[in-house]
Amino acid sequence: MSEQKLDTLVLPGYQNSGAGHWQTRWEALDPAFVRVQMPDWDHPVRDAWCRTLDAAVAAADAPLRFAAHSLGCLTIAFWASRYASATQLVKVAGALLVAVPDPAGADFPRHASGFALVPLTRLPFTTMVVASSDDPYGGVPFARTCANGWGSRWMEIGARGHINADSGLGDWDDGRRWLASLGAQD
Repeated sequence: MSEQKLDTLVLPGYQNSGAGHWQTRWEALDPAFVRVQMPDWDHPVRDAWCRTLDAAVAAADAPLRFAAHSLGCLTIAFWASRYASATQLVKVAGALLVAVPDPAGADFPRHASGFALVPLTRLPFTTMVVASSDDPYGGVPFARTCANGWGSRWMEIGARGHINADSGLGDWDDGRRWLASLGAQD
């Protein structure tokens, strides 16, 4: 039996994902990966980002997946718990949530607003949280708390920083395999 090809909405974090970032590389490799263009990458506002995500999901064909990094992860958690309708939620097969940032952390972007008090309710689709042991924006304890609250699978990948272009992941084949497993036979 062949695996069903799903479209993937790519949700970068604060300041977007540059040329060497795994999200950008995935988009270059496969046209099924489509970046959600947020209204302001440098001054993220939760309400604006969640409404933008909602519009992107409404425009997408079901089923779909999310490939989120950093602030994109928090956007999904807020969207699913406070913004999305049941009709929107059933379109989502799964989400890969990479490098979850801690809004209470010292390095959280000061220009981001509305992302505090992260909802820790179970997400209504299959998820996996991927964390690094030395992420300056969100430590393993915070990421594990989010994973537990969201009902996510857990994957710690060692010391990889913020799991971005500086992490040396290249096309990050492991991440693509994990994403492909979400929603499959769950």
